[in-house]
Amino acid sequence: MSSEITRRYSQALFDLEKDEGTIKEFKEDVQQLQQIIKQTEDLKQFFAAVKIEKEEKKNLIKETFLGFDTYFINFLCLLIDKNRINYLDEILDDLIDLCNEELGIVKAKVISARKLKQEDLQRIQVALEKKMKKAISMETQVDPSLIAGIKVVVDSHVTDISMAHSLEQLKQALLEKGEIR
Repeated sequence: MSSEITRRYSQALFDLEKDEGTIKEFKEDVQQLQQIIKQTEDLKQFFAAVKIEKEEKKNLIKETFLGFDTYFINFLCLLIDKNRINYLDEILDDLIDLCNEELGIVKAKVISARKLKQEDLQRIQVALEKKMKKAISMETQVDPSLIAGIKVVVDSHVTDISMAHSLEQLKQALLEKGEIR
């Protein structure tokens, strides 16, 4: 859930990119930056460090992200100037959501008890796209507590066909009949 601050910043940058007609390329830049941040804990610490001058932080951005969109680079520098860089993770999440909405892509989260094979993921994606009549961007997660099966979350809709869910339903049915205490 985004805050009012992150929503304002992400919406402003998104509107600029939308006017330029570069949403697909922009989304790729945002996803690339998300990956860099996830893989580089030192980068977060560098931006959070109060002893490092703003100009040094902005220079790092300009040197490191040369291939990125100019608006995006300037936006990151603005976040540094306004002491809002600590909101970057949230802003990036908001930007991905805005881009997906504009591109007609629905986010789905597939949670399974074990790592799924690529062909299984493709079948799930095809089925979801057929059902939703939209492109699907899938995120996967492994949760051994499901025991077996999968749980699929699309927007606020949850389809749970896991063993843990089935066992919970059975338990509730038995409790209602007074067969277990």
